[in-house]
Amino acid sequence: MSTCIIYGSTTGTTEAVANMIAGKLGVADVYDVNSMDADVIANHDVLVLGTSTWGDGDLQDDWYEGVNVLKSADLSGKKVALFGCGDSSAYCDTFCDGMGCLYEELQSSGCEFVGMTDASDYSFSASKAVAGGKFVGLALDEMNESDKTEERINAWVAGLGL
Repeated sequence: MSTCIIYGSTTGTTEAVANMIAGKLGVADVYDVNSMDADVIANHDVLVLGTSTWGDGDLQDDWYEGVNVLKSADLSGKKVALFGCGDSSAYCDTFCDGMGCLYEELQSSGCEFVGMTDASDYSFSASKAVAGGKFVGLALDEMNESDKTEERINAWVAGLGL
């Protein structure tokens, strides 16, 4: 099964997390969303997509065009794992909403989402990235809980079954 990681990063945090996840998964194909195209999508069975959250719960800017590329591709039968970076203290009411936006945009794409995580280990008040008590992917808070990042990534990667 061919896996790639695609991320959008403004400050470098999501890029650093993408590379950490790549190391844990043993994945060499890591792309900035700006360099993603239809061939990247077609050549991989598993897409690990990462974004930060900006403004009032928005996707990282580079993802707006990236979402269009994903939606124009055939994602039927592909597995999609999401990860998001957010600030659960300063933005507790929009924590990791960017990840929730990706999930919403791709729900009707025919892909299979994998990697939901329990939301009970986090302190936040609201998130578009939570469905049924679980985050739709891996939520990370590098601003306030960076000491938990490696443990969370390890558990998430182990649960992906890739």
